[in-house]
Amino acid sequence: MAIADLRKVKESRIALVPPRPLTFDEFVEMFSEDDDVELIDGLVVKRMAAQLEHEDLFGWLHALLWDFVEATGQGVVLGSRTAVQIHAYRGRLPDLLFVRWIRKSIVKRKGVYGAPDLVIEIISPTERPSDIIALEADYRNIGVREIWLVDLRKKKVKVLRKRKRVYEEEVLEEGVLRSEVVKGFWLRVEWLFAQKRPKVLDVLKQILEMEANSTAR
Repeated sequence: MAIADLRKVKESRIALVPPRPLTFDEFVEMFSEDDDVELIDGLVVKRMAAQLEHEDLFGWLHALLWDFVEATGQGVVLGSRTAVQIHAYRGRLPDLLFVRWIRKSIVKRKGVYGAPDLVIEIISPTERPSDIIALEADYRNIGVREIWLVDLRKKKVKVLRKRKRVYEEEVLEEGVLRSEVVKGFWLRVEWLFAQKRPKVLDVLKQILEMEANSTAR
């Protein structure tokens, strides 16, 4: 099957419909990092264009998480063009994901075959509630240990943490948000929604100093 075999169907967004349902393996072989698409039940669905507010926060978060994980040597951080398999005919592209070194084998050349330890999604004001619910359900179904849903319109963060077979939910509008899977990583919720965020290097220094002090005790 080739990309030319797909036909466009426009509803609320554009879907590329193959002659038969596309598998995840076929999807990651056909599409590159330049294609902003997801695989939804065998259909290739184009994602909505990211707004400036989304991209600005993504860049800040990516730099902060990447630098912290690199400094502490905990695992791998990947950005918004890495496909994660949900099942054989479904794949998502999280804004950010983290996988611990001990589980690095799930990260393949073309995608992630298994549940990341942390997934962060930045929810834009234009996204439909049904899409957000479906996104959350997919990450729950594959057993992602920690999920952050950063809602730009409501200025709050929904955090889901896996507890055996269920998820514990927490909604934060202010205060400190700590990750349980990226050891020592935290940030203030207010930073996510500030018009002018603190510099990444300043925040990183603050987090690393606190981590060092905690370890020294």
